Amino acid sequence: MKNFIFIFFVGLFPAQQSWNLKQCLDYASANHPLVKQATVNITKNERQIAASKGMLLPSVEAGINHSYSFGSSINQSSNQREVLNTQYDQFIAKANVELFNWQNYVNISLSKLNRETSTYKLKKAQNEIKLNVIQAFFSYQNSKSWLDVLETQISGMEEQIKRTEKEAEIGSRSKSDIYDIKANLGTLQEQWVSAKNQRDLAKINLLNALAVTQDSIDFVMDSEETLPEEDFDNADFTKKLLENNPAYQTVLAEIKVQEKNINLAGSAYLPTLNGSYSWSTFYNKFLNKDNVSAISFSDQFSQNKNQSVFFGLSIPIFNKFQVKNNVEVAKLNVINSNYEKELVINNLTQSINSIKTQFLNAQEKYSLLESNFENQKLSFQKSEEKYKEGLMDAYTFFVVRNNWLQANYNLINSKNDVIQQTEMLKVLKSGL
Repeated sequence: MKNFIFIFFVGLFPAQQSWNLKQCLDYASANHPLVKQATVNITKNERQIAASKGMLLPSVEAGINHSYSFGSSINQSSNQREVLNTQYDQFIAKANVELFNWQNYVNISLSKLNRETSTYKLKKAQNEIKLNVIQAFFSYQNSKSWLDVLETQISGMEEQIKRTEKEAEIGSRSKSDIYDIKANLGTLQEQWVSAKNQRDLAKINLLNALAVTQDSIDFVMDSEETLPEEDFDNADFTKKLLENNPAYQTVLAEIKVQEKNINLAGSAYLPTLNGSYSWSTFYNKFLNKDNVSAISFSDQFSQNKNQSVFFGLSIPIFNKFQVKNNVEVAKLNVINSNYEKELVINNLTQSINSIKTQFLNAQEKYSLLESNFENQKLSFQKSEEKYKEGLMDAYTFFVVRNNWLQANYNLINSKNDVIQQTEMLKVLKSGL
């Protein structure tokens, strides 16, 4: 029984997993509900292609009619109207085909364009999800790093308080140093509470970006992250990223769809040619009339057979201006789609240039912080020696220590910023 309970709780609360950024992106691009919806839309459009092609085939149906007639009816033997009760059975088989309907061929082309558009929309959804995951991932990493810095500061100050209290007991330090350190510790503890809340919210946002409902994942940075170089001097850098972007490809495909809709609306101007073939036979039986000669079912089935072939040409002449208006609306949709294209180009250009600028700034800032980091490190080491020797008061050492830890966090944060912009550029470069 104990083993069963243990297994139950293990299944209920899955073991903690560690995901890096690549694992997050791979999971989100395959399992996010928006991606699944886009995948279903591709399948739906493939079925619509099959349905459009099916309209070129004939439709075939068969039917059986069974009826009773009471009262005045036609005597099939004498061909005279009499008061008869009859049973009537009819067997029908029909085939109808549209020999020419331009709308069917346009629908096939339109369905293929819709499938192409849905494929671009899938990639567009994946890219947007990846960009959101990247931003949420590094926001969480930065908030977690800041919390680690505060915890290191608090831990160091608690040890410093213990050491200073012992030194105050023997008279080598004044008690005011203890009060200064404790006052600063209280401030840091307040910051720690806010930082913890910020980290927890950042993780919730990351889980939401991944569409993961259970908090059973620890998100970690790769142990070795190299800072890449980007060729921004290329004059076609922005243009290439723009033209390769799924959002841009999607709007181009949608323009083609709207243009094809003009042809679809205009197809109602053209005549249609239809054909049909039917075969039928019937069986007629008189009820409660013994003096009427009865013809057997098989004989009637053979004698009453009938076949017909039909061809019809339908030419539209006046349709209350509906087709004309539909064509004009379709043309306006094309114009509107072109305006949408301009908006997409504008937004994508802004996003690409923004990432480019942030990457260059982050790279420059990291280089400066790396130099400052070494200076802060040396300053902290010298100050620590002075503090231990009693040549520096506790408050001054607290400031130096905080500057060193802040420089450490700034360097990590700056490096994360460079990597974040790099990962976002990778998404944009991946294109289709």
